[in-house]
Amino acid sequence: MVFRISIALVAALVLLAGLAPGPFNDVVQAALGEVIRGAGWMYLLVVFMTLVFLAYLAFGRFANLRIGGEDAEPEFSRASWLSMLFAAGMGIGLVFWGAAEPVSHLVKPPEGLTPESMEAARASMRYAFFHWGLHPWSIYALIGLSMAWFQYNRNGRGLISDMLQPVIGRHHRSWVGHTINIAAVVATAIGVATTLGFGTIQIAAGLQRVFGINATVGVQMTIIAIAFVLYMASTTSGVDRGIKWLSNANLILAGVLLVLVLALGPTGFIADTFTTTLGSYLNQLVTMSLRMSPFSGSTWVADWTIFYWAWWISWAPFVGAFIARVSRGRSIREFVVGVVLAPTLLGFVWFSVFGGSALWSQLYGHVDMLQALQAGYETVLFTLFDSMAWPMVLSAIALVLLIIFFVTSADSAVLVLSSMSTDEAGDPPLSRKITWGVAIALIAAALLVAGGLDALQGMITITALPFAVLMVLVMVSLYRVLDTEHALQHRRSQRARRMIEAWIERETAAQEETRREAARVHDQD
Repeated sequence: MVFRISIALVAALVLLAGLAPGPFNDVVQAALGEVIRGAGWMYLLVVFMTLVFLAYLAFGRFANLRIGGEDAEPEFSRASWLSMLFAAGMGIGLVFWGAAEPVSHLVKPPEGLTPESMEAARASMRYAFFHWGLHPWSIYALIGLSMAWFQYNRNGRGLISDMLQPVIGRHHRSWVGHTINIAAVVATAIGVATTLGFGTIQIAAGLQRVFGINATVGVQMTIIAIAFVLYMASTTSGVDRGIKWLSNANLILAGVLLVLVLALGPTGFIADTFTTTLGSYLNQLVTMSLRMSPFSGSTWVADWTIFYWAWWISWAPFVGAFIARVSRGRSIREFVVGVVLAPTLLGFVWFSVFGGSALWSQLYGHVDMLQALQAGYETVLFTLFDSMAWPMVLSAIALVLLIIFFVTSADSAVLVLSSMSTDEAGDPPLSRKITWGVAIALIAAALLVAGGLDALQGMITITALPFAVLMVLVMVSLYRVLDTEHALQHRRSQRARRMIEAWIERETAAQEETRREAARVHDQD
């Protein structure tokens, strides 16, 4: 039932966006305004609570509990594990926004700062760190840990409703659970399709820069069609082969591009930007986490922070399910540190290199990045490459990186959506994978036709709202099961300790009796 209803809702969305793109986008924007006015604060509060909760899990009394049980061993090496996390969780977005977001914040800064000022430049990097740092990975970690725990430690099916069983009881298998799973599947499908829409736009811009192919709607649709063939081929080969190999290759290629831009760009300025921004980010973390603008009436927080939080929340079932699939055998502390801190630091380095280079080019390098921004976010990265040595080489590497990120994100999404819409645990049937592969390709195409980035961003924020409420229930549910497991392990360890103490006491008494017997024999002699 979850599969049929989810597909029906997705099909209705595709038809509405495809047949009436203008009215569809108008409705989306109107609904978006209502969501922001009425519930924008909730996104900020829920995400901040998630960050605090994950910190407690990593460094509190549950830190040594292990996914899969006390004797479970990791399936993948730590390097492969981290590369799959990074590729599934951020991939296309980092390439798309790495240079574009800081430049956008420079010209339209937060907090009422003067555009194109030094203060705006500092704030632009700080908010880029904020939007791509601890908060999104905490969202992923919460859902990933919950899914992994209920699937491997409590024999769950890997569904969102299973994670709420301690809260809703037996209803997790009733219509209540089905409704929760349907909402999660639809939100995930739209979130993944939005990201693939971003990737399609930038791949088209890269093709225009490298090969001179105009970035028309037809070209974008062709990109989606070719990518569909690639990611379905990867999906059918399984996690152990296609997704793992592509993720490892992607991390290597991303590292090559990062090192080249670092070496060819303003290296000293990039290093200074990293340290300065990291300090200001940590110093203002709580303030940024809870900042709305009720007095100024500015839409900046809604346009950026709330959109990002909604984007991450809509991706959370997908990325969380994938993280759960590859994280068996990790302790809670290792899981949280690996999922939250390691990718966050990589993201900070990425934005320092690409965002720092873009800001330096605009402020000191006499390159008009703002003009590139006016032409579209997707052109900023390639304009940055034009200001460096080997621009065509850099553009070609970025283009290949985008394509592989597109495929790794899509094939992971197909696997997860198929599993989330299947009642039984295990590998879902091929027919279901093909259905979801077609569905997310059609959603991305329909939303691009309906309104480009505006339609993509609006749908993300709207569909993520119900799941933001569910995240609070997930935290309550996870705490309950971890508390129960910790108590059970504590009792087992106490029982084992008492048995060892009793054994030692018996051995000591036996040795004492032996010594006394030996002494009596000696006295008799």
